[in-house]
Amino acid sequence: MRDVVTAILGGGRGTRLWPLTRDRAKPAVPVAGKYRLIDIPISNSLDAGIDSIFVLTQFNSASLHRHIARTYRFDSFSSGFVNILAAEQNMRSTDWYQGTADAVRQNIDRLTENDPSEVIILSGDQLYLMDLEDFVRRHREAGADVTIAVSPVSPEEARALGIMRLDREGRLVEFVEKPDDPAEIERLTLDAATVEATGVDAAPGSLLASMGIYVFRSGALVDLLASEGDDFGKNLIPQAVAEQDAYGYVHSGYWRDIGTIGAFHLASLELTHQLPSLNLYDTKRPVYTRPRFLPPVKVTDCRIYESLLADGAILSGSEIIRSVIGIRSLVRSGSVLDRVVVMGNRSYGDTGEDAPPALGIGHDCEIRDAILDSDVSIGDGCRLVNRDGVTEADGDGWYIRDGVIVVPRLQAIPPGTVI
Repeated sequence: MRDVVTAILGGGRGTRLWPLTRDRAKPAVPVAGKYRLIDIPISNSLDAGIDSIFVLTQFNSASLHRHIARTYRFDSFSSGFVNILAAEQNMRSTDWYQGTADAVRQNIDRLTENDPSEVIILSGDQLYLMDLEDFVRRHREAGADVTIAVSPVSPEEARALGIMRLDREGRLVEFVEKPDDPAEIERLTLDAATVEATGVDAAPGSLLASMGIYVFRSGALVDLLASEGDDFGKNLIPQAVAEQDAYGYVHSGYWRDIGTIGAFHLASLELTHQLPSLNLYDTKRPVYTRPRFLPPVKVTDCRIYESLLADGAILSGSEIIRSVIGIRSLVRSGSVLDRVVVMGNRSYGDTGEDAPPALGIGHDCEIRDAILDSDVSIGDGCRLVNRDGVTEADGDGWYIRDGVIVVPRLQAIPPGTVI
């Protein structure tokens, strides 16, 4: 895999994930208590032996750049690298990236300067683990120009995704963006013969959705980018299916596109299950992140059920249910957290006489179905429970998106607040 290059798309403005993307790019959003989303595609690449990695960034990328610089350091005996390619003016273009394909187009000379045999395109805002070595190997065996990772989805999910149709040899023969017509969905549904021929592990009635993960023969990618169209999913992939040797690679494992607050909250809570679909405990496929050298979790007189507790957290006399507790989190006595994602803190805070409100969650709080971004202060006696069951709302230092309460980073919620 030394002759393969990975390009990770850093995402656009991330408006659907706001306010988590208010101060950071989507790939820099914390996940599972201790990681960042960007760690997922980088780790998938490194686990496959692919260590020539480019990250294409544009919006709010300072914290993403800092995380990558602190985390992915290769020694002097390795040729590996994780390089940032930020949007910039050059002789070819003076514009920002106009889409996923345009981002790759503007950087294609750098991606191919060492003449790689293949270029893998990954998204920076998905949660999954994939054997990219097998992905590339199957691509080579088929003699494909492009191989697109696809995942089985239900007819209901298909309406929001790009749907692919395979023939019995695994060749992609059709692409339909967000099909809505029941007859068209029925036509794209996997038939028994295709399931048997391709070995797809899918429930009856499933369709195959594009995951936005591609491996291209380098020359085929250069040729495709010479055509018009700024987005892979909307423009270039349909063209590739029609004009190039395009194949599908069926991924039957866990995959979540977490572009919205609701999807992010659900995906985070799924990691707390006793047997989560995404296995972060596979020693053969570790997920890498920044080493922080934090102390162990400290738990005093707590009840904890199906939760993740990250390094350095301190929990005292509290009840934690199906929640994710991030690094250096502080949860004080009498508080109850149910289905809460706590992203943790950069420090334990200042305890001096003129210090700001204490970081973390105060005494006797009740918090349900919420996301608390990093370095927030929740005062004593707060009830963040969405008592009116609203779907969308903007408050004083808090928001509700998809029915989930979100407290942005560095925000202080006064004692006794009820939401």
